[in-house]
Formats: sequence, C-alpha cells, structure tokens
Amino acid sequence: MSEAPAAPAPPEIEVERGVRLDELPVAETEFEPPYRIFIHNDDVTPMDFVLVVLRVVFHLSNGLASAVMLRAHYTGAAYVMTLPFEEAKYRVGLAHSHARGAGYPLTFSIEPET
Repeated sequence: MSEAPAAPAPPEIEVERGVRLDELPVAETEFEPPYRIFIHNDDVTPMDFVLVVLRVVFHLSNGLASAVMLRAHYTGAAYVMTLPFEEAKYRVGLAHSHARGAGYPLTFSIEPET
C-alpha cells in the first residue's frame, strides 16, 4: 500500500501586535427576562388533550406532562416551564390556538420570574 500524500500545513495566523483581547469591542446583547408559564385547570378539557398539548407545544416528556396535568387538576394550576418572554408568549398562543380550534377552554398564563 502506498502512503497517502501529507496534508498541507494550516496557514499561519498573524495577530496584530499590541492588541489586547480585553480592548476589543464587545457586542452588547440584551437578554429577555425569563417568564414562567402556568396551566390552569378547567372542568371541560379532556386530560388526554391536555397531555398532547403539553407534549407537542411545550416539548414535555410523557411523565412530566402527566405530572403537570395532574398537579393542575388537583390544585387548580401548575408550573409548566420558564422561557424568554417572546418564546413564552408564542407557545402559550399556540396552545390556546390548538385548544380553541378543538373547542376547549384550556388556559395558560405567563408571569415574570422573580
């Protein structure tokens, strides 16, 4: 077997002398504050539908979706997850859209994390 030709060496990276990393400009990124999402119990929406919404819209595992759904059922409301405001608003809107489309009053709310 013949030897494979050697790969070319990577090019040398030239660094400008006298520039310190802590002097380079830093892009300022403003992070959205986190918001907590809650699900509220109602006496109309079937539990199976709630589980599907929690799994599809909020990407909860089967076990976690069941735990959240049962906590809301027995206590009136349950914490679902914490997300940046825009993402929380989007997912709650999507969940409400699915519920209203199916004719159910399933309700979620969001509040700032303290």
